[in-house]
Amino acid sequence: MEPLSSALAVLTAMITPAVLISACGALIFSTSTRLGRVVDRVRALSDRFEELATEGCQLSLIEERRAVAFTLLDKLTSRARILQRSMTVLYIALSLFVATSVAIGLVAFLGERFSAVPVVLGLAGASFLFYGSITLIVEARLAVASLRVEMDFTWQLGKHYAPSELAARHTSPHYRLRVKPQP
Repeated sequence: MEPLSSALAVLTAMITPAVLISACGALIFSTSTRLGRVVDRVRALSDRFEELATEGCQLSLIEERRAVAFTLLDKLTSRARILQRSMTVLYIALSLFVATSVAIGLVAFLGERFSAVPVVLGLAGASFLFYGSITLIVEARLAVASLRVEMDFTWQLGKHYAPSELAARHTSPHYRLRVKPQP
């Protein structure tokens, strides 16, 4: 019964990193989706830049539109870089958790002498998972900041196009966009 008990303990220990492998996989999938959405948004913004360049001064608030587009491009570029870094870190964490699982099996086969290896690999994987999670928090805050820029400009457009009595009744408490038109 001793060999079976020992084998079950090894298998149980090898499965433990699988939960963290699954968590990494879910984060990698959602991060990949977020990165794809940022790329799509940059492409749409690029098209909008071209429209703004060809339409010239025919649009109302043209300088404000250009300023918002440029601000959003800056934020989207930062978001893409953060998401790429996060994905790299999450893939490293995933690899370390797989290595932890393999190392647990090898320790059972090679002996207790190498028992620190899976612990070190597991701690390293958890550290990378933690760092990846922190970078995703930073990216989410940047996404909210981008949304605020868009919302503030939409308020500005609304106040510009709305009848004056309607615009006077509604004010945005978060209005921040201050762009001076170019002479």
